[in-house]
Order: sequence, then C-alpha cells, then structure tokens
Amino acid sequence: MSDKIKVSVVLPVYNVERYLPQCMDGILGQTLKEIEVICIDDGSADGSLGILREYERSDSRVQVLTGENHGAAAARNRGMERACGEYLIFLDSDDFYEPEMLEKAYRRAGETQADVTIFRGDRYDDTLENYIQMDYSIKRGQLPGKNPFCWRDMPDRIFTFAVGWAWDKLYRREFVEAAELKFQELRTSNDLYFVFSSLVKAEKICIVEELLVHHRIHVKGSLSATREKSWNCFYEACKALQDELRKMGVYGKLEKGFVNWALHFCFWNLDTIEGSAYEKVYDLLCGECSERFGFFSHGREYYAQPELYDRLGAMRERSCIGYLLGENRRLAEENKEKQRRIEELKDENRAVKDSATFRTGKVITALPGKIKRAVKRG
Repeated sequence: MSDKIKVSVVLPVYNVERYLPQCMDGILGQTLKEIEVICIDDGSADGSLGILREYERSDSRVQVLTGENHGAAAARNRGMERACGEYLIFLDSDDFYEPEMLEKAYRRAGETQADVTIFRGDRYDDTLENYIQMDYSIKRGQLPGKNPFCWRDMPDRIFTFAVGWAWDKLYRREFVEAAELKFQELRTSNDLYFVFSSLVKAEKICIVEELLVHHRIHVKGSLSATREKSWNCFYEACKALQDELRKMGVYGKLEKGFVNWALHFCFWNLDTIEGSAYEKVYDLLCGECSERFGFFSHGREYYAQPELYDRLGAMRERSCIGYLLGENRRLAEENKEKQRRIEELKDENRAVKDSATFRTGKVITALPGKIKRAVKRG
C-alpha cells in the first residue's frame, strides 16, 4: 500500500478534544483519498486519545502513535519517521481545512516537481468566531517573476516572503530525507529551523494562490499564548538557522536577508511577550542577539525597516525600565498633542458654522428640497 500513498499527514495531538473531530473529519474528507494520517498523541490528559482511537478503528488510513509529552517538534519528527507517502504535510490539530487542500497542493507540486509547495491560509478567531485575512502569509509583492523559484531568485527575501510555520506547506518526502531536515525540539518556535532551512535547500518552491487552510487562534491553553514560559526559544531557533546557513556555505549570500528578517523577528517577539519575560527578551535583544546577528555591523541604510535599527539603538542606551518610562512619556506627549489638535479642529468647526457664509450656504442648499416638497403638496 505504501507506493499508493500520495500524501502522509503528520498530526501532533495534545489536549485538543474540543477541536479534534472537526480537524480529523476535514483531513479524512479530503478529495485526495490516497493519504495516510499519522496521529501522534503527545501525552494528552483529556479525551483526545480516545477520539483518535475511534477514527483509527473506522478508517484504515489512520495510525495512532502514543507517548509521553515531549512537544510538537518531537511528535512531528516521530511521525515523519513512519511516513511513506510521496509528500509530507505537518498539520495542527486545532485547525481546519478546505476539502480540496491536499489535492490542489499535490497536483501543483507534481506539475512543477516542487520540493516545497506553499498555499494560502487565513486565521479563525476562536473567541470572536470570525475569519481574519492573512495576506502576509504569502507576500505577493516579494515573489520573483517565476513559479517555481528558489532562494537564488530572491536572496534578500527568502526569509520574508512567507511565514516560518509548517502547516501551509507540502513537502516532497525524498527532498526532506535527502536534506536531513528535522524539527528543532523547542517548546515554541520549533518549526522555524525546519521551514526556513527547507526554503534555502529547495531547488523548486511553488506557490498555490488559493485559500486552503484555516488556522485557529486565541485557543485557550495554546502554547503560543504562554510564550513567557519559553521566552528565549526564538533566539535558539534563529541561532540554529544561522549555523545551518554557515554550514551550507551560503550565509554570505543570504546574510542581508537573514539579518533583516532576524531584526524584525526579534522585535516581534519582544512586542508580543508578556509579564516579567519582557525584560528578559529586552536584555537578550540588546545584548546577545545584537552581537550574534551583527545588528550594528551594518549602517541604517542596510535595513528594510530602519526604524527598528533606530529603536534598538535607543534601547541599548537605557535599561528596560528606563526605556519603558521614556516611551510612556513620549506616548503621553503624543496623546496630549493629539488632544490639543482635536480641540483646535473643534474650534475651527464652530467658527465655520457661525460664519455668515456657512449660514447663507445652508439656506441655499435647503431651497431645492423646499421646492420639491411644495411641488408634491401642490
């Protein structure tokens, strides 16, 4: 049967009993039927494993692996070792999918012989129960004028044209094995190394311009909502990627793209972290990150977002508390200036309304309406 499997779906599962039936139904209901679904229960404490066992009994395409909780990366690596399909896809067990997702991605991958095929997704807010567009998942303006393509067609944009998550990408299994790609076993940011390494190693990357996956956000208990517990994982992932690029001998050609992306990614982690971890990330960014990635080895003109370069420079001159106090004063002054301008506009508006010109114009513009009403009454 293994030679008939077109796509191996690798699905880590951990405490998602609320969403798992929708996810599994969406996978098993795909129009592409020649698939295997390798579910790795990562030590769930809820009813997830029981749900998986029911699907395993009812559909021969489902395999369930179990084990202690070691995280999504270890689960993906374990599932990848069992996979025997022509292609691999790594899905999240709280997401849901368009019925033709696998078929469309598989067909396009076959037509182009792509190592990596990327399709579009959006976000589904689990709290507000609405869909949110995600145009940045594939930045059309950063793509080269060819499809498929590789990093040599866009060395400064290979880390920014798509996002470093795995769930919107289909991988040719022989490519993954030859490239010796593995997920980095971190609590968070654990797909970054795999994804960006694959984009650099791939000879052909293909884009499918269709919305095929819905990524659920604001899920209670999600690791992404508790990143303060693993506040430095992003740095470990960035280091591993940089080391791999150097090992491959391509870092010199990709350095500008990498450094620009790393600066943006470091600030994203700082601006989205909560609690006491904020100061830890602040100090890491000002210290080790700046030194390791050479943020100040280049001038301001080197950066696509020079404002981040300026911001980091200001941060290095102050402690975290001092910087935040300064930012608070700056924002208070900006707000004060905005309120002053609002009052000025109100005064200008009142002056206009009180002017003779405004009153005359109001009478003139009212005349057509009065005439129409008089004609109707007549």
